[in-house]
Amino acid sequence: MKPRYLGAIALLVAAAYVAGTWRAQAPAEAAAGRRVLYYRDPMHPRYTSDKPGTAPDCGMKLEAVYAEVADTAPAGAARDAAIATGGKASGAAFHIDPEKQRLIGLRTIEVARRRVTHRLRAPGRVAADESRVYRVTAKSEGWVRQIFPPGTGSLVKKGEPLVTVYGRDYRMAQQSYAFALNAADRAKDTTGTFDAVEQVRLSVVETLGALQGMGVDPAQIEEIAKARQPQADTRLTSPAAGFITVRNVFANQKFDAGAELYRIVDLSRVWILADLYSDEARHIPAGAAASVARTGETHAAVAARVADVLPQFDGASRTLKLRLEADNTGFALRPDMLVDVEIAISLPPAIVVPAAAVLDSGREQSVFADRGEGWIERRAVRTGWRYGNEIEILQGLEPGERVVASATFLVDSESRLHAAR
Repeated sequence: MKPRYLGAIALLVAAAYVAGTWRAQAPAEAAAGRRVLYYRDPMHPRYTSDKPGTAPDCGMKLEAVYAEVADTAPAGAARDAAIATGGKASGAAFHIDPEKQRLIGLRTIEVARRRVTHRLRAPGRVAADESRVYRVTAKSEGWVRQIFPPGTGSLVKKGEPLVTVYGRDYRMAQQSYAFALNAADRAKDTTGTFDAVEQVRLSVVETLGALQGMGVDPAQIEEIAKARQPQADTRLTSPAAGFITVRNVFANQKFDAGAELYRIVDLSRVWILADLYSDEARHIPAGAAASVARTGETHAAVAARVADVLPQFDGASRTLKLRLEADNTGFALRPDMLVDVEIAISLPPAIVVPAAAVLDSGREQSVFADRGEGWIERRAVRTGWRYGNEIEILQGLEPGERVVASATFLVDSESRLHAAR
């Protein structure tokens, strides 16, 4: 056989092979009346071809795009949004076939109005109760004579001696008390008018109150009363049971009137300042129950309650400081200690969706509403509170509608691809 006849036969065989390949790659749906518009690269949808084959960039098989809008588009806004050519949808609505939904893990949920109970977790810091902070201050100038053992961090009892001081005003206060007591004794031995006796009694009360106001040891006041004589030095004691947090005394130290010698804090009850954002704090009423635990020790939680005061704004952390109060049995909580706070919050009924269903660009929020039969609509919404994995929808959705709750970012990518065509 001549070579030219052999070449002709080879060309005929090649043409028959290409035609057979074309027919073999046509999907079974084409026999059911579905018309193929074009073929596209599944990785880069901008690349299209009028015949099947493989993508030149990645080697993947091209997928067929069918003219099915007229038969499958839903009623309403999605149908109006569909484009007659190519079965494409506008930026508001687009189509994702069931097989692709399964591959990307798309899942939808029904929107409902319901009441939400949430346990809010927030970091906190322990602080001393301001009403349980006591300061031992000098009522006049003087000198330190003797310092007793309790130092910074020590737990002291009420009335426990702290320091002995010498000062003219302290000495004069003792002497005035002793003189008043002697005058009262003389008034008992003589017959005087009622006014004279009453004046002496008032003098005793006033001088005793002056010593007590100076923080003089009650035991020393009794000693003065028994001996009817003042003492050279004056003992100052702790005004309450608590921990010494400040100790500003040294041997033979001279101090001025008003100087803080000791600061004592009663830690049997403490404050906890929790850091909250404004949208969280407004849902927490005064008196709400909470639990407080040292960071990493949730097994040893302490019961607490929200105080009836307005949260204070902290400009440094840009948060609201919510005050809680708790009994501190065993002094487990100490000032400046970091703790974990949990507060039970009961919110009013609202339309709530999972946080994964909402796309938040900062200026606007949107969800993907399921319109049925594979049609998805991007919907702008207005959101309210967010606790944990749930977000309140104030506007844009109604109970009974369905929204995409998983694979949201993949659906968003698909919508952008459709909009770019």
